[in-house]
Amino acid sequence: MIPLVANLTFAAADIAAILVLRRTGSPVYAVLAASLGLLGLVLVGRFGLGWGMFGLMQATCWGLFLHAPALLVAISIVTRRTLPALLGGALALVGVDAFLVEPRWLEVTTTRIAIEGLQAPLRILLVADLQTDHIGAYERASLQAVKDAKPDLVLFAGDYVQSRDPTVYAAETAALNVALRGLVAPLGGIAVRGDVDSDSWAAIFAGLPIVAAASSRTFDLGPIVVTALAPEDAASSRPPIPLSAKPHLVLAHRPDVALTAPDVDLVVAGHIHGGQVRLPVFGPLVTLSKVPRSWSVGLTRLPEHGQLYVSRGIGMERSDAPRLRFLCRPELAILDLEPAVSSSGR
Repeated sequence: MIPLVANLTFAAADIAAILVLRRTGSPVYAVLAASLGLLGLVLVGRFGLGWGMFGLMQATCWGLFLHAPALLVAISIVTRRTLPALLGGALALVGVDAFLVEPRWLEVTTTRIAIEGLQAPLRILLVADLQTDHIGAYERASLQAVKDAKPDLVLFAGDYVQSRDPTVYAAETAALNVALRGLVAPLGGIAVRGDVDSDSWAAIFAGLPIVAAASSRTFDLGPIVVTALAPEDAASSRPPIPLSAKPHLVLAHRPDVALTAPDVDLVVAGHIHGGQVRLPVFGPLVTLSKVPRSWSVGLTRLPEHGQLYVSRGIGMERSDAPRLRFLCRPELAILDLEPAVSSSGR
């Protein structure tokens, strides 16, 4: 529904803009006419059709990356000016990158993190936000990269399959379970629930050496302790995180738990997707999180104690959201934990 309404509206706006251009000869008036079409679409979509934020974003993207370039080229032809065509070409190239290139351009990152009290190096793989509605070649290749990294421990930060259709959700859950088979890690794997996961999410890990923590649990894995937080506990101002004499990690879907200043060495999370769209200097356009914008991706040293790592995630927001990434490639995060050089204990 959104693509149809958006494209029909923008097509009408394009025609109106060209008519204005031919009558006035002014590219400015033509762009204003097209902008009125966008404004009308936003108002009708939000208040008439009940579109949410993601739906409005999708509609805007149709205009920005398809209709705007076409209109700018038309303006260039009518006015015999080169600049509008160059701007249109630039917008089109951004659209190609954002929709066709970056979403499946997985980056395997490696980050070294010094942990006090750790006795030997430990490789952790953080798998965040696979968030797909179809387990295809990209998803299988991403999970193969997980296996190839030969981690000591795999942590799954939630948001695995996103679909409103129960039949599709069940089928893709089963397909994801198959894709995860063969994953071997000496310390196993731990998974928490994300925002888009249904009540049956734990079936993804059935029969696998991965514990699906349906409620908050703390695991003593020998060299480290891991507390896996359920979504409701991760959102609490006092999350149930016990004290530990060993190096202690917290696994949560949302990074907001880091705002509670937990007495742990490292918090790992996903949820933000790096923003999916990032602009130079400004950073992510949207985070849907309470953490500061500067904490939204990668490693951050927390003000009180410990560190936070937020993965950009493997997948994207689905449903009505535009399926794009810009200056924000998907990420499979390898966290190489190392003993701190001068460990004073805890």
